[in-house]
Amino acid sequence: MERIPEPEIMDVPERAQAYADADFSEVNAAFVERLVELAGELDSARALDLGTGPGDIPLRLAQRRPGWHITGLDASMPMLRLAQAARTDASGRPAVDFVLGDAKRAPFPSDTFEVIFSNSFLHHVVDPIAFWKEAARVAKPGALLFARDLLRPESPEAARALVETHAADEHPLLKEDFYNSLLASYSTDEVKEQLYTAGAARIEVQEITDRHLEIFSAL
Repeated sequence: MERIPEPEIMDVPERAQAYADADFSEVNAAFVERLVELAGELDSARALDLGTGPGDIPLRLAQRRPGWHITGLDASMPMLRLAQAARTDASGRPAVDFVLGDAKRAPFPSDTFEVIFSNSFLHHVVDPIAFWKEAARVAKPGALLFARDLLRPESPEAARALVETHAADEHPLLKEDFYNSLLASYSTDEVKEQLYTAGAARIEVQEITDRHLEIFSAL
């Protein structure tokens, strides 16, 4: 199936709220657990979340790694408002900042972050090669890169089946966004080609579920 792009920025407040209201606790907790596993004994770091959305993952990560200073970047103001509200409601004072900006032109100096991560954002990106190059630019030498994203199914019918299997009881707007995101996602081979073109061919790409792929390595 050919990829069908979707908008890069989720800037409709109702859709952002539907996304924030969905129960992603299990997959977000698994993402944080895997990131902490890859980071090992790294107790102090500057970390960047590209496409942070409503900010749940950075706030969870701050609980697991209180010595990290985490920045969540997103180009959607509705998403960032939700992230800021979640930070205000979080227990303690998590070392998390939320910044408005384009992940392909991040407002940070080069060689800034020891950890760069991203969850379910790549399929939104119009120019993935620019995205990977920018991730490499703001990363310190030897930085950890970790990303998970959706995996494009073989057909629209297969995408519908995945929606009904994994999101049958969710808000109709969320189900529609999930379906469109599956159609907009990249294949494993496409992501490998992106990384190769961006000069990051040694980064690992692997399928981990019926709808997800994982990307990780030291840059």
